[in-house]
Amino acid sequence: MAIEGIPDTMLAAQIIEFNKPYKVHQIPTPQFLQPHDLLVKTAVASLCHTDSMVQAGIMGTSLPCVGSHEGAGTVVAVGEAVQSFKKGDRIMSGIPFRPCGSCKDCQDPKYRNYRQYCAKEDHIGVTTDGAFAEYHVADARTSSHLPDSVSFETAAPLSCAGRTVWRSVLQTELKSAEWLAIVGSGGGLGHLGIHFAKALGLKVIAIDARDEGLEMSKKGDVVIDARKGIDHVREEVFRITGGEGSDAAINLSEADTAAATACAATKMHGLVVQIAQPKEVSVPFEELIFRDIRIRGSLLCTEEESKRMLDVVAEHNISVKTNPVHGLHELPKLVELAHSGKMQGKGIVIIDEEQTKKQEDSQKQ
Repeated sequence: MAIEGIPDTMLAAQIIEFNKPYKVHQIPTPQFLQPHDLLVKTAVASLCHTDSMVQAGIMGTSLPCVGSHEGAGTVVAVGEAVQSFKKGDRIMSGIPFRPCGSCKDCQDPKYRNYRQYCAKEDHIGVTTDGAFAEYHVADARTSSHLPDSVSFETAAPLSCAGRTVWRSVLQTELKSAEWLAIVGSGGGLGHLGIHFAKALGLKVIAIDARDEGLEMSKKGDVVIDARKGIDHVREEVFRITGGEGSDAAINLSEADTAAATACAATKMHGLVVQIAQPKEVSVPFEELIFRDIRIRGSLLCTEEESKRMLDVVAEHNISVKTNPVHGLHELPKLVELAHSGKMQGKGIVIIDEEQTKKQEDSQKQ
């Protein structure tokens, strides 16, 4: 479907060559939509660790490609099959793009909780153009309406970081007042994990190894410095939990010892949810065999889980700690900050100041 009233060109940040900086320049604006597509006027796009993996050429990306899979904005056009969105809707863009609809993950009822694992779909900002642009195309089937109280600045990071850590908390299946250990608690995902866990009534043991991360972890019930070693972490966790260990743990850190630390903090027969993506995940055999620690991976949450996440964000007034820059030409500064190890929370690019100001004004009324 061709789109009327949309400019011919737009400013975008593209990966032109692997292991090179983004090229910020004018490119053609998307002019045709497939039946389930949404054209979104981008308000805010967020920087994610996965973006560096895309830039490094390890995600199967065809070049050139517009970066960022974390976007939020306003719908300006919809595909002919879209019924759940209309022009003017504020949305958090879905990352999965044009799922095949025929594989088991898409169709089989017992896989309904895993539709985001469709191996044949694209992902915006990874295998197809993303949100580092004035306009981007998202899939209506994987995108979410924004509650009025949730800002674009919070919504963009939630589209990946939020959805990922929200699902990891759900995967633990813990009940109110049980203990959850979060390794890497002071990062972009970690600080959200603390907020989400607390909103669900869990008690949080926050574990990090950076001064900035420990500062960001203070919303946890207990904060432990992982730089003191695995034995120290284990002793502290078991002391705090009456000798039992944490009921479950989430690992968000790529440090060599992070997965082992998560296991060491977890009670016998407990679950560790692995989110971080190092080249290898290393765990002592004793944890798996003698203590029966179970490890499972987790990815993005489903559309239903995303809606619940946004409802929780709105209900508990959760906001993302952000490091904003204004305009795509400022993106290199954000990338530099992210690579410095000094960033607290998430880096975002405010692409459309008019949209964000309009939203702020409406929330004040």
